[in-house]
Amino acid sequence: MPALNEEALEAMNRKFSISSTNTDSQFLHVEGKPNAGIVWIKNFLFESGTIEFNVKGKDVLQESFVGLAFHGTDDSTYQAIYFRPFNFRSNDPIRRKHALQYIALPENDWPYLRKEFPDKYEAPLLHDVDPNDWFHVKIDVSAENIKTYINKDKNPVLIVKPLLQASPGKIGFWTGHDSDGDFSGLRIIRKK
Repeated sequence: MPALNEEALEAMNRKFSISSTNTDSQFLHVEGKPNAGIVWIKNFLFESGTIEFNVKGKDVLQESFVGLAFHGTDDSTYQAIYFRPFNFRSNDPIRRKHALQYIALPENDWPYLRKEFPDKYEAPLLHDVDPNDWFHVKIDVSAENIKTYINKDKNPVLIVKPLLQASPGKIGFWTGHDSDGDFSGLRIIRKK
């Protein structure tokens, strides 16, 4: 398991800091900037297995895109699962359907996937989640599919067939355009 300290991380288009909560548990804070950014974990490759982490965004329209990138070969080629907390409790049913997103860059960013494959690579949450509070994410990654679970849900919120071939790659904390985010409790179990 990689340690989360400043020496073990490297940022692409982001600044980050390690902070502590009132209970002395540490979390990674990623600052917002235009365009997407990733805080990669140095010297750690992941191909298949389970990734778990806690994440906190905010309920501000178009300013909270938070998730995880994996199978990264460089700063522009990777897969990611991310959330739009500002859509979690939206009164608009269309926005609620866009709470969770899968992307596989560079070819398969969200605008293309939404236009060509409506509702296939994004999903609403199964249960109410506070968009301004921490929530738990579990992502099971295999060559056949990627399953994403939220909090204690027994059923995955989203199941997708990967659009990039699984191969050992970098893993990192992802934030979207103008988005900051907080991350903690990273656990990675690599499948042998």
